[in-house]
Formats: sequence, C-alpha cells, structure tokens
Amino acid sequence: MPHTRPTTDIAKGGLFNIIENNTDIATLKTLDIFGGTGAISYELASRGATDQTIVEKDPNMANFIQKTAASLDIHHLKLVRMDVFKFPEHCTDKFDFIFAGPPYALDTIDELPKIVFERQLLNPEGWFVLEHTPRNNYKDFSYYRTERNYGTTIFSVFINREELRKP
Repeated sequence: MPHTRPTTDIAKGGLFNIIENNTDIATLKTLDIFGGTGAISYELASRGATDQTIVEKDPNMANFIQKTAASLDIHHLKLVRMDVFKFPEHCTDKFDFIFAGPPYALDTIDELPKIVFERQLLNPEGWFVLEHTPRNNYKDFSYYRTERNYGTTIFSVFINREELRKP
C-alpha cells in the first residue's frame, strides 16, 4: 500500500455515526479531497453513496484508488488527478458532503474551510468535514458547527447554513 496516513478505524467509525444520524448517505453527492487511499469514499459507497468524486494528485495514490475501487466493484467514482487547491478553480459542481483528510503537516490547512465556502462548493445544508490535529482550532470560522475529538484526530464539521455564518 502506498504511504499515507489513513484515518483510524475508531475515528472513522465515530465520523460515520455522526453522518448516518444526520444525513441520508444514499442521496449525497460527495467530494473527497486529499483522497489518499480512498477509504472514506469506499465507506460512503458501502453505505449507499453513488455520486462521488475523489481528488488526488499523487499518481501512485490515484492508481491505487482506481485499482481498489475496481476490486470493490465500485464503478461510479469520479477520480480527479489534480492539486486540491487548484480543483476549486475548475469545479462547477456543488456537493452535499465534502471530506478533507489532508496531511497533518500541511501548512495551508486553515485555507480549506475558506476555499470551500468562498468557492461555494457546498449545497445549502451541505457538510464540510475537515480532519486535523488538536493544534488546529476552527471554532471561530464561519459555518463551524461542531467537532469530534479522537485523540490526535479531530473532525471539525462545517454546515452550509446561513445562521452559522460568522461575519
């Protein structure tokens, strides 16, 4: 398997409990940026998602995602081989659920919530989930809703809802 930092099973299980209790996964149009191994998208697919896009620029990881999706008989995934920060400039779609699991050392991680909302990548009531470490804090960001802490892994949840918008 290529070198990545996959989301732990405990954290992923917790995340999917939140998603399943608050959304209908089968109806979601999803975007997985920093696709890595593709595990989050495979999990979404196993729970009924059928309109999915993964963005991964690393050719080895992109090939890994393609092969794994095929072996899991998931043929609807749209794989975009592009830098995550260039993708929003070209994207004309809107999504119901966006997941970002960037490398923890990424020094531009704080730009991700801004980009998602400035580029209007989410449909109304859409969710953006950002995986990060405890050293990042997004409670003062617009559209921030909640976070779930799993030790070194934190998921900050932003929802495209006007009353959550901060000036």
